[in-house]
Amino acid sequence: MDHRARLLQRIGDINNFDLPRPLVSLEEFFEGNNDFGSIGYNFYPDQPSPAEFYQHFKSIRDRDDVSNVLVEVKDLEDPDGWPSTDTVWVLTTATPDELQSWLGDRFRADDILEGFPAHRPVEKVAIADNFVALCVWYD
Repeated sequence: MDHRARLLQRIGDINNFDLPRPLVSLEEFFEGNNDFGSIGYNFYPDQPSPAEFYQHFKSIRDRDDVSNVLVEVKDLEDPDGWPSTDTVWVLTTATPDELQSWLGDRFRADDILEGFPAHRPVEKVAIADNFVALCVWYD
């Protein structure tokens, strides 16, 4: 089974909005992903590739003050394309401002929010004591 088929199997019916949004690993979302429409599609004029997003978020995940980085899969507009996201979750002890500084100008978020929203449930994940879930949102 290829990377895309495994991801599609993992996320199930992504267009069923009664189900919590899947939170997948960086590997699940990015390995085999060459679809520039899957993440950061509003970055102009020099959009980072999925591989660049992958490397950058892996470097964030490797920090001592980060326990995990997960991708919230949002949509599958093109049945032949890669699922897309506008949200990456960073489980960390850092503040939103600190996280924004890690993103730098190249991967700058449109917003960083704290905590999983009640109005848009996501899959449950364990969060260690003193850690928070920070939402990196790209418009």
